[in-house]
Amino acid sequence: MNPSWKNHSLAARAAQAQSAPMGHTSGSTLGQTLATHKVLRNTYALLSMTLIWAAAVAAGTAALGLPHPGIIVTLVGYFGLLFLIHKTQSNAWAIPSVFALTGFMGYTLGPILSAYLGVAGGGQAIASALGATGITFLALSAYALTTKRDFSFMGGMLFAGMVIALLMGLAAIFFEMPALSLAVSAMVALLSAGLILFETSRIVNGGETNYVMATVGLFVSLFNLFTSLLSLFGMNLGDD
Repeated sequence: MNPSWKNHSLAARAAQAQSAPMGHTSGSTLGQTLATHKVLRNTYALLSMTLIWAAAVAAGTAALGLPHPGIIVTLVGYFGLLFLIHKTQSNAWAIPSVFALTGFMGYTLGPILSAYLGVAGGGQAIASALGATGITFLALSAYALTTKRDFSFMGGMLFAGMVIALLMGLAAIFFEMPALSLAVSAMVALLSAGLILFETSRIVNGGETNYVMATVGLFVSLFNLFTSLLSLFGMNLGDD
């Protein structure tokens, strides 16, 4: 038994996709380093706040027993808010837009958590997925930050992979194919891990200078990683 509510997080599974002049290397490098540190600091600060906000919304939604908005509303809401963030990323509406998106994603997560908590072992599955997500994020972020390796070459592959995963996930829902759903969850978990490396690498190497977009990229990757791991850890729930 693989209840369809395990697939409702699918809507968030969308893809995210110079050299210094001679004689000014030292000053340029220092300036770039300071700018990178600022983007990192702002990104992790905003990411922490959005994670707390989304968790609070999810907990509230689960406690109140509010229904899931459904796959169509979720897709429209997710992509609509993501488009809004892209349009407002450099003005005063950027931060409210980010909290609107992350709050909406928290709302869609609430009914999923409530469904897991309603079956034996569901709480353990949530705790395991949460722990694995945290460890994975910390390990991959630390690796990208300390090695400063450039993972930009992974961008195209990861984007294509997430598009394929999205289409496969939709097929799994509409044709009720539990085995395909689990395969998609495993695929998305791996792709999300790759995106964490890719996105952190872009910040470290100066490829992403807008902390709002950096935050959104990391938040969505963490959301996808958590929900995918939750589906995998809870694959046998309700079989008894």
